[in-house]
Amino acid sequence: MGMFDQIKDAMKMRSEAKRIQNEIQKISAEYSNGGITVVAKGDMTISSMTFAPDAYDEVKAGKPARFETMLLNVVNGALKKVKDTTQAEMAKMMQANGMGGLFGK
Repeated sequence: MGMFDQIKDAMKMRSEAKRIQNEIQKISAEYSNGGITVVAKGDMTISSMTFAPDAYDEVKAGKPARFETMLLNVVNGALKKVKDTTQAEMAKMMQANGMGGLFGK
């Protein structure tokens, strides 16, 4: 393979990586527990948090640490869910592009 072909292949791979990155940014996952709902995006950022009125019951009862623990668990749950979803989608995209064996699968 000549140098021109190598450059052409590298440019194609870069373009495909950018397309996959754009697809990942479209992925989101929601996780709820204890009246708290968090939505995480494929780029591992949180796009929203909502709290049902009963979610504040622990704070009102003088137990803010319990509320903080619930919030932390819901955020981590949403991030794990979106990570798992993102990995599954990436594997599908890689397989579809003939790169399934690239990571030992």
